[in-house]
Amino acid sequence: MDQINFWIGIIATIAFAVTGVLAIADRGVDLFGVLVLGVITAIGGGTLRDIILDVPAFWSIAQIYIWVALGACIITFVAESFFTQPQIYRWMLYIDGLGAALFGIQGADKAWNLGFGLPVAPVILGVVTAIGGGLLRDVLAGRKTLLMSHELYAIPVTLGCCIYILILNFFPEYTLEGSVICMLAIFGLRAAAIYWDLRVPKLFITKTR
Repeated sequence: MDQINFWIGIIATIAFAVTGVLAIADRGVDLFGVLVLGVITAIGGGTLRDIILDVPAFWSIAQIYIWVALGACIITFVAESFFTQPQIYRWMLYIDGLGAALFGIQGADKAWNLGFGLPVAPVILGVVTAIGGGLLRDVLAGRKTLLMSHELYAIPVTLGCCIYILILNFFPEYTLEGSVICMLAIFGLRAAAIYWDLRVPKLFITKTR
């Protein structure tokens, strides 16, 4: 599981770093600004999770996450015209959804293994890990945050983390299989939302004034 979690973290870090850069690609930001926002997007959620768990930030132990995020930011900055093509950008939304799925389950798993606030806290921290970086990105970029956009983003992560915690509690012998299934479920729901432009039903949205 340690090796799997490592590679999950690497893939998700790359995905989030790229989307962090793309969020400000049209703002005329310099390379330093790109690196800052991209790295914050990539490691922000996991950092918030580790602060809450009162453990060393994951990237302070394995600095490869920082280097991978920086590398992804530089590549995206140099090849901005490629990544901002409509078709490529749409694919990046799918990769971002995959990153959220990977980080969400990884965050829930870490909180569970530390015995932190069972059984509710692992779900909360899974969601924080998945969307925390994106929220920080949107605030710093002056954009409407994910939670205010009515996108089906945090909801799939929450459902997936809930199912994963149930598996850890009642079927711990299927932890690996359960993590894969839950990641695929989160990604599947997010991909469906992107493909069909699904939103939170109006029934569950407050009226604007």
